[in-house]
Amino acid sequence: MPAFGHATAGPGDKPPAGPGTSGHHHVHSMNAVKIDVHEMNIIPTIPAGPCCAANKDRLNNERGCQQRFVHQVALESTSHRASKPVNSIMLTHLDALESQSVYIFREAFNRIDKIGMLWSIGKDSNVMLWLAKKAFFGHVPFPVVHVDTGKKMPEMYEFRDRYAKEWGLDLVLGDCPPVESMDQSLPPAARSAARKTAGLKKIIEQHKFTGIIAGIRRDEQATRAKERVFSPRAENAQWDVRNQPPEFWDQYNTEFPPGTHIRIHPLLHWTEIDIWRYVQREKIPMVDLYFAKNGKRYRSLGDKDITFPIDSNAETIEEIIAELEATKAPERAGRAMDHEAEDAFERLRADGYM
Repeated sequence: MPAFGHATAGPGDKPPAGPGTSGHHHVHSMNAVKIDVHEMNIIPTIPAGPCCAANKDRLNNERGCQQRFVHQVALESTSHRASKPVNSIMLTHLDALESQSVYIFREAFNRIDKIGMLWSIGKDSNVMLWLAKKAFFGHVPFPVVHVDTGKKMPEMYEFRDRYAKEWGLDLVLGDCPPVESMDQSLPPAARSAARKTAGLKKIIEQHKFTGIIAGIRRDEQATRAKERVFSPRAENAQWDVRNQPPEFWDQYNTEFPPGTHIRIHPLLHWTEIDIWRYVQREKIPMVDLYFAKNGKRYRSLGDKDITFPIDSNAETIEEIIAELEATKAPERAGRAMDHEAEDAFERLRADGYM
């Protein structure tokens, strides 16, 4: 079957030869679909070129008819496979999430001068790395930043060192100041977490990053639910929650005044169960701490002195998904600072916390 435009790349795919395959101003993609000849999954790839006025008009027109276009292509593609049910070729929820995140990555790389991506070694940032590799044909074209508190669990450091090498990452490591130098009015766990904010600010200054990609999601914490995909910050990385740009119909503002620092959130529209279903589908490596041993597992990973496991018998991804489908407990139930003062997390976020 003939290909349509540029398909979403897999982690091992190579970029096509010729101009426009690298650099901040050469990331372009036509409206496209990916056709899996075995499963007939149709994955639309949203354009990622510069958002000039003409491109915005075209984008609006194309988005209006995209679903009809994908469905029409799908029906035509099955004209020679009459035995395949039509409903098996419809766009899946995970396909749509993946396509939107790939678009956000390409738009950020195209529009922001110097960006880095945070890597906490947790499930969200591992999925984010996987998506970045898909967006850029198997290669992550910007530095991957680990703000190291020195208090991660040994399994996390082992995972980081192994996959930084296997995935060919440009890994930037930064340390954090002592907890004694943090704001003493913060509760103990929040004060410990604030070290990461100070460490990140130091890295941003050293490497002159104008944008940082972070793997936060709206569903994991109430303060993060107020975020934007392209979130402007002051020069000192402070976040003004009352002064955020609107992002209606997935139209993102990437034009900000000089000196504005940008946080980019390509997973903002995902949920915890989306993450695990995508991990299951893509077979993405994960730290073993997420899987139950002796009736305990970590649902969220952080520093070992302020993060605790939950009661669980979920030893596989399938069992984790089943557990999440039934539970009403919050994802961050094992995070100590989420049980402290109600405003502690928002104070951290306002000061530049992830």
